[in-house]
Amino acid sequence: MAEHHSGPVETGAAMDYPEHEKTYDLFIAGAKYGTLFCVALLVAMAAGFFTSAGFFSSLLLLIILNVVGYFLLR
Repeated sequence: MAEHHSGPVETGAAMDYPEHEKTYDLFIAGAKYGTLFCVALLVAMAAGFFTSAGFFSSLLLLIILNVVGYFLLR
């Protein structure tokens, strides 16, 4: 049978809020810089495939876009 309690029921262990905040900040940073890399990769691939830029020029474009994006997103 179910037990009926008249007082407060334990809801689990105490939460470690500083650790939660560090994890959330790490997730947000990973999402932000991961999105930056994906967008820069798509732009560099478009430059390499649809123009006469070539592989090394598009690789240089990828690196430049990532560096500029990193400084803009800080």
